Amino acid sequence: MAEARRPLEGKVALVAGATRGAGRGIAVQLGAQGATVYVTGRSTRGSRSEYDRPETIEETAELVTAAGGQGVAVVADHLVPAQVQALVGRIDAEQGRLDLLVNDVWGGERLFEWDSTVWEHDLDNGLRMLRLAVDTHAVTSHFALPLLLRAPGGLVVEMTDGTAEYNATNYRVSFFYDLAKSAVLRMAFALGHELGTRGATAVALTPGWLRSEMMLDNFGVTEANWRDALEKVPHFAISETPSYVGRAVAALAADPEVSRWNGQSLSSGQLARVYGFTDLDGSRPDAWRYMVEVQDPGRPADVTGYR
Repeated sequence: MAEARRPLEGKVALVAGATRGAGRGIAVQLGAQGATVYVTGRSTRGSRSEYDRPETIEETAELVTAAGGQGVAVVADHLVPAQVQALVGRIDAEQGRLDLLVNDVWGGERLFEWDSTVWEHDLDNGLRMLRLAVDTHAVTSHFALPLLLRAPGGLVVEMTDGTAEYNATNYRVSFFYDLAKSAVLRMAFALGHELGTRGATAVALTPGWLRSEMMLDNFGVTEANWRDALEKVPHFAISETPSYVGRAVAALAADPEVSRWNGQSLSSGQLARVYGFTDLDGSRPDAWRYMVEVQDPGRPADVTGYR
């Protein structure tokens, strides 16, 4: 019996910022559904970025291929227009199409300062964070969207932190962080207007509390024993793997009616209820509802009914 065709076979994706975290999780889950995925970043086996982390884009590409897709690692600094233009030119030359763009470049984990006012926050770090969060996405969209629009049905996913509804009424970390994440939400709204009439779709997407490599390291745990962190931070019980938001992107990319979401702000937990996917452990964490109903009001940690 012939093997069933996976929903993203023949599709080409670019995950900008796929070295680690959500970007890696998205790239791998797209590969699991059969996509060819170009993964970009600055950390390679030969040279690390200022993060000085062990994860590399080559490793991400290999994980994509192992999952069943085709992973292609390309070194690119998305603040350098010429590098992004060359990247898109390569995708065009090799594939002749681009079906999905995931703007996931961030790079601000070590730049923001919790509850630091605009006059107290290190100015260089704050401005660098804005460049990494905003300029990179704009540069990438500028060069990639003409290729994505070549055929109808393209999708752009703007990765951020927080839904539009939540961020509209909640101060997020600091002036610079708040501005960065809100700007990305607005990018998806604006792109929705520019793409919707041209046969493509743009959305903003946020994971919940992400068990990224850096987050696990910060808590001194691994994915295997992450629940040990609950002794110090009980609300971490609502956290999710990068694969969860990866499955959200894969579900959107495979949805023939994805245009219904155009210009909207979405979350992994919200989409899990719509599309029926789960996290790797079979649960469906709904972090943003949990934040509003449990964590923010100061109630004891209890994920019953939220995953």
